[in-house]
Amino acid sequence: MSHVFHRHTRVQPPVATGREGCYLIGADGRRYFDGSGGAAVSCLGHGDADVIAAIQQQAQKMAYAHTGFFTSEPAEALADKLIAHAPGDLDRVYLVSGGSEAVEAALKLARQYFVEIGQPQRRNFIARRQSYHGNTLGALATGGNEWRRAQFAPLLIDVAHVSPCYEYRDRQPGESDAAYVARLAAELEAEIARLGPETVIAFVAEPVVGATAGAVPPVPGYFRAIREICDRHGILLILDEVMCGMGRTGTLFACEQDGVAPDICAIAKGLGGGYQPIGAMLCSRAVYQAIEAGSGFFQHGHTYMGHPVAAAAGLAVLSKLTDGGLVDRCAVMGETFAAALREAFGQHPHVGDIRGRGLFRGLEIVADRDSKEPFDPALGLNKAIKKAAFEAGLICYPMGGTIDGRRGDHVLLAPPFIITDDQIGEVVDKLGRALAAALPG
Repeated sequence: MSHVFHRHTRVQPPVATGREGCYLIGADGRRYFDGSGGAAVSCLGHGDADVIAAIQQQAQKMAYAHTGFFTSEPAEALADKLIAHAPGDLDRVYLVSGGSEAVEAALKLARQYFVEIGQPQRRNFIARRQSYHGNTLGALATGGNEWRRAQFAPLLIDVAHVSPCYEYRDRQPGESDAAYVARLAAELEAEIARLGPETVIAFVAEPVVGATAGAVPPVPGYFRAIREICDRHGILLILDEVMCGMGRTGTLFACEQDGVAPDICAIAKGLGGGYQPIGAMLCSRAVYQAIEAGSGFFQHGHTYMGHPVAAAAGLAVLSKLTDGGLVDRCAVMGETFAAALREAFGQHPHVGDIRGRGLFRGLEIVADRDSKEPFDPALGLNKAIKKAAFEAGLICYPMGGTIDGRRGDHVLLAPPFIITDDQIGEVVDKLGRALAAALPG
């Protein structure tokens, strides 16, 4: 009997005991290709010798020093390297232990920024429906997934939500990129006007939507329009790159491909590559200087923030991504992966859309391609696909509620950046077998 509080009380997961590159190995010796990198975490695969060595060396040198008393060499070096590669005016790094912590820090810093500059009336956040920003209460309130929010709704702050940039479902027939962007921009403008521009703190969005909708990229020009609206109203732009950042979409920061930079950015997952729990909140020079010139103290903190061993792991991972060329490799292999998915599933009667960037790809599963009608949620199709894929030796990330938190199914794929051409074929083959086993009829 296990005393671990597992994710599901009626499911005892198998025990993972080993690893080899892109594979995890169960206690029974079975090998599973990590086709989702866990939750888009394992960008380097499993067992990278350089990262392991960096962890061991730092643990031997000094494992922990509380940031209320000390900084550390790896934390300083990691922050320097992140800012050297960061877009726009991002200038400071606040190291935490994961994505939800990074988003919570971003929300609190944004609020404190306006208090410090004499605009305490700003209290509202605007985010998008079908977004996911984490499971702590502030992050959960900001996210727009109704299924995740429902039972905790009485505990959540009030956050306004507007439409996502979800081309497959929401772009109208014959509507151009420019017209679609203009419609979404007008909706955001209307929501800002409803709330009162002087009351809005920030707009929060994932550059490429991850778990909740399945690797949904924006149409060209969308984030430029959002950035212009935020600037015009003095609103901060917070980009959540927890899942889509750190090279996953083919550039180190996902927003680089959209030609914008945020005021505050949250990263995690790929920053540690699964070797240590680490995340970060990055902010612009202007935001930092407002705190510096005001109270001088960010009223926030965690016991394990800036952890030296985690920072050493993050620095080793980041060095592999940048100096080691793995971000560039992700971009190249991402196109190969996308082509293989289109070849295998582009005409599949129940695959309505294949989308994404880099090695961050999603397949939306539909009952009918022409009407885009989803399967009945009662079928639990995403769960059946996950089970069938696991039985075939593939770890992938299917989810339900793609459309509105209740209807729709998708499969998210986010393999390690070290994936080979042959392994792309393995993923496609095993996913094909899983779909065949799980789909009705």
